[in-house]
Amino acid sequence: MVYKDQRVGIFIDIQNLYHSSKNLYQGRVNYRELIKNLVKGRQLIRMIGYVVKSETREDAATGESSFFDALVKAGIELRSKDLQIFPGGVKKADWDVGMAVDAIRMANSLDVIILVTGDGDFIPLVEYLKWGLGREVEVAAFGRSTSAKLKESADSFTDIVEIPKKIIKR
Repeated sequence: MVYKDQRVGIFIDIQNLYHSSKNLYQGRVNYRELIKNLVKGRQLIRMIGYVVKSETREDAATGESSFFDALVKAGIELRSKDLQIFPGGVKKADWDVGMAVDAIRMANSLDVIILVTGDGDFIPLVEYLKWGLGREVEVAAFGRSTSAKLKESADSFTDIVEIPKKIIKR
């Protein structure tokens, strides 16, 4: 149920959304429309997006900084980290633990926690927030690329594809 006095926190796995929208729909997410549809007139307390900076100056020069600026203009507080490159060339760009810790840390100030990700690694977080802390947990992501178990574990699931004006074509 949606109530106007519910305090909402939104935690956005930007990399997950970026790659899903690009690869599945050849577009990008309209974050303003997404946020408006997820908040549904409730009290937005905090909204954090998790991003990974690319490893080269050329990547940053081709629009990464303007993309990050657009996210901030949409009202998203950004947490960023550099892409890790290990010996042998293996790359790692992971915010899962940071996103989970932030959601747990802020849970006492929120009634509803919205995770914007399709990553099944968040199932233990969803279960802890619901059963351990008694919070309502909503998940929003692209249905085609979202873990079926993540959809099932959440109190509700929003398929971003069903939100009007959600994708901006390139």
